[in-house]
Amino acid sequence: MAAMDTQQDAQRRITELEIKASFTEDLLDELNLTIYRQQEQIDALVQQVAQLRRQAPEGGQGAARNPRDELPPHY
Repeated sequence: MAAMDTQQDAQRRITELEIKASFTEDLLDELNLTIYRQQEQIDALVQQVAQLRRQAPEGGQGAARNPRDELPPHY
């Protein structure tokens, strides 16, 4: 009877490990897809920043700004 319980316990533990491994594989696939999508977004943002830098006036920073020039006309 003890051998039977040990076998059933071992089978139950193996089944639980297989279930955990399956969930882990699914999670890994989901995380890989998330990382892939984020890298695509990063690449797009890098291209946008590069384009904005090309559009910026020469000298990079442009003329020094006076904060008063930034106020709306009604102030």
